[in-house]
Amino acid sequence: QVQLVESGGGLVQAGGSLRLSCAASGRTFSTYVMGWFRQVPGKEREHVASISRYAFSTIYSDSVKGRFTISRDNAKNTLYLQMNNLRPEDTAVYYCAAATRAALTTSQKDYAYWGQGTQVTVSS
Repeated sequence: QVQLVESGGGLVQAGGSLRLSCAASGRTFSTYVMGWFRQVPGKEREHVASISRYAFSTIYSDSVKGRFTISRDNAKNTLYLQMNNLRPEDTAVYYCAAATRAALTTSQKDYAYWGQGTQVTVSS
């Protein structure tokens, strides 16, 4: 198993930046494909970005492509999400998640472990 703890959320003005972190403990971090998802109350949780086990590949949702960057440091057991040019519609609870399958995936069903989430609020 792996335990995930997100941090770095907060309140920011539109156009600003935030960097989310996700600290992992438990089994070897590098064995997991990692992803970021977000959820707004009353809506389905949606995929934001994913990164392969050794960071060779990434994938982003169209809504964040070019503004967000996912990265990982396997030596520090930490996943990151750099969010630039934030928009009010980026307001959500952001979750990091770990998938046990080897291939890069955007499907929530493939992610077995989840953090508790961190709130990001973007004011206009």
